[in-house]
Amino acid sequence: MSAPSLHSIVAANKRTDIIVASIGVLVMAIAMILLAGVMIDLLASGWPRLLHGEFYTNFPSRHPERAGILSSIVGTSLVMLVTASIAIPLAVAAGLYLEEYAPRNWFTDLIEINVSNLAGVPSIIYGLLALGLFVHAFGLGETILTAGLVLALLILPVIIVATREAIRSIPLELREAAYGLGADKWQTVRLYVLPAARPGILTGAIVGLARAIGEAAPVITIGALTFIAFLPPSPLQSTPPFINFEWLWSPFTLMPIQMFNWVSRPQEAFHVNAAATGVVLMVMTLIMNGLAIYIRYHLRKLQR
Repeated sequence: MSAPSLHSIVAANKRTDIIVASIGVLVMAIAMILLAGVMIDLLASGWPRLLHGEFYTNFPSRHPERAGILSSIVGTSLVMLVTASIAIPLAVAAGLYLEEYAPRNWFTDLIEINVSNLAGVPSIIYGLLALGLFVHAFGLGETILTAGLVLALLILPVIIVATREAIRSIPLELREAAYGLGADKWQTVRLYVLPAARPGILTGAIVGLARAIGEAAPVITIGALTFIAFLPPSPLQSTPPFINFEWLWSPFTLMPIQMFNWVSRPQEAFHVNAAATGVVLMVMTLIMNGLAIYIRYHLRKLQR
């Protein structure tokens, strides 16, 4: 039997590429249609409340027409600030160590397996861990700091994996060129590898934060409030040292929890408020993902 010709091999590969690309486009189209359907449904239900400015400036209330999301927006923003401040430096450092410095042995393999497994652990498990460790063992209480810590643990594996993949994609020739110029290991990593991997690292970080912003189970477990009619102290102050950390110890609520509270009410007007809150939350998530795409495109453009 004669061997297949080069033309038949190329034609078969092209057909395979077309099939795989078609499946990818179909899956993406289904996902976009479902997302658009959810967004349209929330917009149709919550549009009356979205047009009222008081919805964004009022605290929650027993009266749905006067209820707002001010405390949940502020709480979500502050918790995300703590989450990003903890998760991004730790995850990038861990990914950098595992990819560039860690020796290849059974212990490193065990760490890598556990990091991959932690990315698939249900979020409620992190909430139970935080309840026992941060709330009871460390005595941090049901505070913004505790919420930031538990969400940082939740997205830590995601950012570690993204960091490792971004660093792994850097060509070996770049490192060899840096060594040829006399740079040591740390100079090569700091001046060449990390800047080249920065788009992928930032994209992974923002995607991780976009996941954390919609989580409700871990923060409910640690005692997040469903009704809060005050704001935590401002992180900034007018007197030296101009930075205030008292807000870290304040009780909090988040937008997903506010939605859960309103959906559980029997009044239809509260369901309208929940739909409007869902639109705001999805817009914030889309902005974060859009920011990740813009940063990746801009940084890659600068590297060319």
